[in-house]
Amino acid sequence: MSVLDERKQELERYEFMMGVPRGRLAVTLDVITDALTLVGQHGVYCQSNRFPNRPALDIELVMKSLTDAKELIKTVMTELERSPQTPGSPTKPSS
Repeated sequence: MSVLDERKQELERYEFMMGVPRGRLAVTLDVITDALTLVGQHGVYCQSNRFPNRPALDIELVMKSLTDAKELIKTVMTELERSPQTPGSPTKPSS
């Protein structure tokens, strides 16, 4: 099953409120946040042997990558908000 089918209701709600591109990015942020939560829970049980109160290094790297992805998506959403485009219109040249 496609993610578009699995998350149809979320997509419809966010796309209605924010437009298709920003709505899909908002749902993407939700999916990444869910993944971060799952990885964080896993990190509680997979502690580093060298640093007892920290998650294993691979867990830290996955969490950092997901956090970085969220930050990049947020910058795209901000950029889309600053320069709204109508569907099918050419992109504006940067100045």
